[in-house]
Amino acid sequence: MTDAFPTGRLPLVDGDLLAAVDIGSNSFHMVVARYVLGQLRIVDRLRETVRMAEGLDRKGGLAPEARQRALDCLARFGQRIRDVPPQRVRAIATNTVRRLADPQAFLVPAEAALGHAIEVVSGREEARLIYLGVAHAQPSKPGERRLVIDIGGGSTECIIGTGFEALERESLQVGCIATTRRFFDNGKLSKKKWRAALTEVTAEFQQFAATYRSLGWHEALGSSGTNKAIGEICAAMKLTKGAVTAEALPVVRDRLLQADRIDAIDLPGLSAERRPVIAGGVLILEAAFDALGLTRMMVSKAAMREGILYDMIGRGGADDPRDVSVAALMQRYGIDENQAQRVEATALRLFDQVARSWQLDDDDRLMLRRAARLHELGLAIAHSQYHVHGAYVVEHSDIAGFSQQQQRFLAALVRTHRRGIPKSAFDALPDRLLTPARRLAALLRLAVLLHRAHEADPIPQLEARADDAQLTLTLSRRWLETRPLLRADLEGEPEDMAGLGIALGFELA
Repeated sequence: MTDAFPTGRLPLVDGDLLAAVDIGSNSFHMVVARYVLGQLRIVDRLRETVRMAEGLDRKGGLAPEARQRALDCLARFGQRIRDVPPQRVRAIATNTVRRLADPQAFLVPAEAALGHAIEVVSGREEARLIYLGVAHAQPSKPGERRLVIDIGGGSTECIIGTGFEALERESLQVGCIATTRRFFDNGKLSKKKWRAALTEVTAEFQQFAATYRSLGWHEALGSSGTNKAIGEICAAMKLTKGAVTAEALPVVRDRLLQADRIDAIDLPGLSAERRPVIAGGVLILEAAFDALGLTRMMVSKAAMREGILYDMIGRGGADDPRDVSVAALMQRYGIDENQAQRVEATALRLFDQVARSWQLDDDDRLMLRRAARLHELGLAIAHSQYHVHGAYVVEHSDIAGFSQQQQRFLAALVRTHRRGIPKSAFDALPDRLLTPARRLAALLRLAVLLHRAHEADPIPQLEARADDAQLTLTLSRRWLETRPLLRADLEGEPEDMAGLGIALGFELA
């Protein structure tokens, strides 16, 4: 959206560079790739162990030293991608940022350090991107399902999918850092502690284990640095050739527990960097094997960062997962498609006339289109205050393809498309999105008003011009005179529109 970090779509052409930044709880990753003949060729990778989750307290605060490590790393990443167009960069933050009590206090300086906008995604959206990366790196046979497990620093994602489509997605609040801190916070290890911890973590997996096992899979793959490290330990101990098996995992665990403290863990193939968090990782994987009945898990080289790149290729085109999600919501909530199309067409007609004056871009146009399609979603719940109900559903659902900021943006448009504008309507949005959100809300409100009667006939004359905080609408006098309800609605709209910080005027032709 139009702000310090423009994101309007540019058509991909051969030679374009794309960059994906994965702001994880343990490590930050960046991948730079070149788009060649419809494929991605990796040209650079950067990885730094930041352990941001170590600085997260129970109240959602972030320790200054962890915050500074994160900002320093993002500044270094930003230098590498300084010349990559903003439209070709996606930076995504995961569990630790999701859990911050005040995410904006971190995101504002983080975006300044990186030089690009940062999206915060839900656990299930994170899972979808992880699966997408693994599926492209290691294609499966047609029709075969696979299970992917990704153990991060703050959460663990489990996905069953086929081809490039994730069928089941789960995100658990157990990660290698979080679990190590939770059960071994004093640094001491023991078999008794391990058994108690294993019972608790296994219970997390058992919430969905029956569903997953009934669906089944042909192969299991582990992504992330933790699974890779455990696979390397198995190989170094000559238990496997890099896979993780049900027979090898207990041997690794027993060897790990020969140490009575975390800093004394001595596992072949284990790096000093990974030692402080390996106990939590092995514990989580053992729980996953037990609950899901796994016998063997191969290790994938790909993870969410590759998924982000492939998702960028699909965005804005026929494969944009956000449009698929919007269509599914329309069907699920029985939205009147004809009315949605009328409102969409008029909203976009207005948008195209004011986009240059209001500095709105292609992403803004896409967001307005989706809001028009979903604006009546709340009618499936109740007619009274349906805009409030619809906004709640949009903000709090797991919607594939959308970041949390995008869902809140969309929810704000749905919330403000009718009636008065509450002062808190846009509080959940970062400052950089406030101006485009208010301007799109104004356009959607007008489109909804103009189609309140659900007339199928097009509006004969409709012109809009904008100048900063002023919006002027020109309508046919003859057409408007035959619609007394619309005239009454439009007469009261300037007062409501003032809640968006926009002065609305009318002219008749």
